Amino acid sequence: MKINANLIRPGNILEHNGRQYAVLKIQIVQPGKGGAFITVEMRDIRTGNKTNERWRTADTIEKCNVEAKECTFLFRDDDHMTFMDSESFEQFTMPNDTLGDTIAFLQDGMVVEVDFVEGSPVSIALPEKVVMKVVEADPVVKGQTASSSYKPAKLENGLKILVPPFLEVGEVIWVSTSECTYLERYKG
Repeated sequence: MKINANLIRPGNILEHNGRQYAVLKIQIVQPGKGGAFITVEMRDIRTGNKTNERWRTADTIEKCNVEAKECTFLFRDDDHMTFMDSESFEQFTMPNDTLGDTIAFLQDGMVVEVDFVEGSPVSIALPEKVVMKVVEADPVVKGQTASSSYKPAKLENGLKILVPPFLEVGEVIWVSTSECTYLERYKG
């Protein structure tokens, strides 16, 4: 199926130059002169080699047909992640670099959507948001809460994000897995 380059999203599987690639990151660039273009970081699903491509946003790209299955993340070792198919209960592994930076959001027992091409797992779609605990944050400075400034905080998974100044160590928050940003306090 052909799609415009501006519709490419992380996790898509593309066919390019006779090979299949999993999209890891995208960046749309709109220069002052000329048309916009998209830079795509992708990984060859057979060899694991990474490459970068650049297309104009109006270019068309072949998107592969994939079979999506609901799977449960079991555990991660040094270089692989282990999942279980929720229907057949079969276990399979995938390389850790499949997810790129968002691998830190995977939690034991998390239900994810895994895309299969020709029976092989090639990419993972995480939930849009996850619950994380703040383990490090600067203390609140009196009067700072009135401004719209954000402060750095470290999450339980080791990632650093910007959070509102009123958040303190130990608080639980919703975090966007695609943007790696604070969304709101968890009210659970």
